[in-house]
Amino acid sequence: MTEKKPAADAPFWRTKSLDQMSDAEWESLCDGCGRCCLVKLEEEIEGEDGPGPIHYTSVGCRLLLEDTCRCADYPNRQSRVPDCVRLTPQTVRTIRWLPPTCGYRLVAERRDLPWWHPLVSGNPETVHEAGVSARGRVAVNEDDIPDDQSVDFIVTWPTRWPRGAKGPVPPPQILRDRRAREAAPGVDKPPRRSYSPPRK
Repeated sequence: MTEKKPAADAPFWRTKSLDQMSDAEWESLCDGCGRCCLVKLEEEIEGEDGPGPIHYTSVGCRLLLEDTCRCADYPNRQSRVPDCVRLTPQTVRTIRWLPPTCGYRLVAERRDLPWWHPLVSGNPETVHEAGVSARGRVAVNEDDIPDDQSVDFIVTWPTRWPRGAKGPVPPPQILRDRRAREAAPGVDKPPRRSYSPPRK
């Protein structure tokens, strides 16, 4: 059987491996969900060798901007947060805590990006609209509690897909909610944005 090749005008994430992407393409794979920027804990099980289960918490990194789910100082994040992990094509394939919705993980697993990813929708707000992001779910900043209290904030939602988030198109309820918001008086429509690598 002949292997089906992607169309000539297919987007880069369908035609390139992670290793083949330009810096701009790589950065654009981040959907801005903020799940990676939640504090995670590795459970140590007495009497067992090897890595333990990873647990997400609702504790935000000190640099996480809760409203936008972006980093407050992205260029200097690793110097300001020593345990911040820099994603690379190599680390994406080995890190155990990447959420199932992560664009890097999806492409590494040769799966397509969903409808809410900004590269697909052209709108950075759709990651929040789909209920994928950490917006409204960060309970506390890591600087505001002792390290040993993080265990009290363990949550499971970052390890799951929200209902309606899978697939190539938004579910009907999200479309209805979007139309209602756009029709409300005094509400400005968010600008539609597109993303592409810079011209050489």
